[in-house]
Amino acid sequence: MFRWRDLSDVPPGFGPSVVTLGNFDGVHRGHQQVVSQLVSTARERGWASVVVTFDPHPAQVHRPGSHPGLIMGTEDKLDALEATGADAVLVLEYTLGFAEQTTEEFVLGALVGPLGARCLVVGSDTRLGRGNSGNIDTLRALGQRHGFEVRVVEDLLDPLAGEDPEHAPAGERRCSSTWIRACLQAGDVRAAARLLGRNHRVRGEVVHGAARGRELGYPTANLSPEAAGFVPADGIYAGWLVDAQGTRWPTAISVGSNPTFENVPRQVEAHVIDRPAERVEDFDLYGQDVAVEFVERLRGMVAYEGVDKLVAQMDDDVARTRELLAAEA
Repeated sequence: MFRWRDLSDVPPGFGPSVVTLGNFDGVHRGHQQVVSQLVSTARERGWASVVVTFDPHPAQVHRPGSHPGLIMGTEDKLDALEATGADAVLVLEYTLGFAEQTTEEFVLGALVGPLGARCLVVGSDTRLGRGNSGNIDTLRALGQRHGFEVRVVEDLLDPLAGEDPEHAPAGERRCSSTWIRACLQAGDVRAAARLLGRNHRVRGEVVHGAARGRELGYPTANLSPEAAGFVPADGIYAGWLVDAQGTRWPTAISVGSNPTFENVPRQVEAHVIDRPAERVEDFDLYGQDVAVEFVERLRGMVAYEGVDKLVAQMDDDVARTRELLAAEA
């Protein structure tokens, strides 16, 4: 898949193409349905399929400091979009100036002109242009004027919506980024995975910590505070660590500030379990960019009276993680 970071990266004369556009935070099952329609339409016609997205997320520009946390970082988003089978993705820089374009200016300047868009495949709630003034009707009128078709993909409804109503925004049944964030805030990574179509992950550099885990017999890979991705609710999770070489390791994950000890900042710590004997001493992840995937929340964060009780609980957490992940395999 081609990854273009600017309109100037698009080859001259590119097209004809089928294009979709959106923020695609999480690239969840609803997004996947739209991109699947994009790809199938392009293949039917022998055209290229292109996804157009934005960086930073518009909410970060319009509501700095109060915007919702992003489900995934840009690189993970591009990887997820590549997995859909699209031919190319164009990442446009989103600024306040960019947001002042009319719908027609944006469509002609970014889609029809550079990409040779002959068909737009969009979700039913698509809004674009200055003040989000453009909608499906606007696009259809522009299509008649400038020679492109508009195909609308209806929302993907979650058939299991009734199973976790406490995590769903009021009246929500469609797969949405808002719903996924609510699940993650509640620590329900199982429900988030159902909506995403895969395990939720956080990606970042492994940095040095206080080494308490190593002293207790449970060394951890600590993710940098700048790690990309929505960190779920505090607690202990079973999951996987994916190292820089793409190897997946069964992992017990701690999210939080570890209330047994004082002055510990909130962090993501991953303890890889059952490392091969020949790797125990040289298993050094410091400085690597790794992904931590969350499979299931085992419990909340608890303050223990003494290290012995904490270690006993960690023994149990690792045993439960091993059992749960074996069942997942």
